[in-house]
Amino acid sequence: MEHEICPQENIINVQVTNADDCLVKVDEGKYGCIHYKRRCKIRAPCCDEVFDCRHCHNEAKNSIDVDPLHRHDVPRHEVKKVICSLCDTEQDVQQNCISCGVCMGNYFCQKCKFFDDDVSKNQYHCDQCGICRTGGEDNFFHCDRCGCCYSKSIKDTHVCVERAMHHDCPICFEDLTILQCGHTMHLDCLKEMQQHHRYSCPVCSKSICDLSDVWEKLDHEVEVTPMPQTYQNKMVWILCNDCENISRVQFHIVGHKCEKCKSYNTRQIRRDHYSSSSSSSSYTSSVSSEEVVH
Repeated sequence: MEHEICPQENIINVQVTNADDCLVKVDEGKYGCIHYKRRCKIRAPCCDEVFDCRHCHNEAKNSIDVDPLHRHDVPRHEVKKVICSLCDTEQDVQQNCISCGVCMGNYFCQKCKFFDDDVSKNQYHCDQCGICRTGGEDNFFHCDRCGCCYSKSIKDTHVCVERAMHHDCPICFEDLTILQCGHTMHLDCLKEMQQHHRYSCPVCSKSICDLSDVWEKLDHEVEVTPMPQTYQNKMVWILCNDCENISRVQFHIVGHKCEKCKSYNTRQIRRDHYSSSSSSSSYTSSVSSEEVVH
């Protein structure tokens, strides 16, 4: 049996697939919010108000217009009631509406009280993390020390940072994504950093991804940018942020390349006041942490 209903002036085609359990499939229409496609709203247990999702709640309740003393996030695991977007029936958290039978989200997690119709994200719930994640359970492993899931592609090279996902983003203090170095930050902040050509972790300064292509371009820039005669024999000591090796290299305005890992993610730690015969090993032992320029 097929029919049409018009909640909130949006026509949505629905089809009753089984008269016994009264499940309803919505084929098309506008529903949900900018964060998730879904057919229900939540009643926030903290303030007893109705929102499309937890992100909508947190944005509204943490806005600049709200008294700082009253700002808060919704305790998402404590959500008890949802409201069907089609028939406005308020009910206990469940996947299908008890009144009209509509499926309120093709992906549904009872533990997180989470609904999402876009299953292309390959959502799954991790009991150790205590939250739902995207990307497919078969593609990730859980690190007990870090307290979060990582891609299996980095399992052999994974750098543990204890309770990595239980810290705030160092830039905006919101939700986190995992960097190559093991530290975490908000995904939007990471994208904004890249737009400003910043490719190092704000915590440890290591490169956030494989930048070998960038290093090759810098090699070319160094090659085609000869230094004035005055600087051609100038040597400097550098510390590599990626491999932490200290080396003595020729000064160049474009950048200083690590002799060990070939990265340009380096910083000068001291001018060379020694003769050209000074060895890297002898000088390395004399560099103290106080001499490093941050």
